Amino acid sequence: QVQFVESGGGLVQPGGSLRLSCAASGSIGSIYAMGWYRQAPGKQRELVARIFSGGSTNYADSVTGRFTISRDNAKNTVYLQMNSLKPEDTAVYYCNLVVKVVAGTASWGQGTQVTVSS
Repeated sequence: QVQFVESGGGLVQPGGSLRLSCAASGSIGSIYAMGWYRQAPGKQRELVARIFSGGSTNYADSVTGRFTISRDNAKNTVYLQMNSLKPEDTAVYYCNLVVKVVAGTASWGQGTQVTVSS
């Protein structure tokens, strides 16, 4: 089973930017939809953004216009560019195959902590 390693998180002030990376241990190819998810303390994990095989994307309403998901299939890596960060974006961010998450069979990595605070 493909494993994912997320990186790029950190502490940033409101209005700042971060770029998260998600490296897969194996080929994710170009046919699988990938997603970024996040979990804030005391809350359930939620979908942030998805990118589909054709390159189309969709986003949670709360991040639309601020976050951009992209992928490099040659590097088996998915990215999340986060701009205009807000304190409510504070969470642990994870990536995974959308099909696995929907099926309830996803194996989650350690995630990367994003903290937005002044």
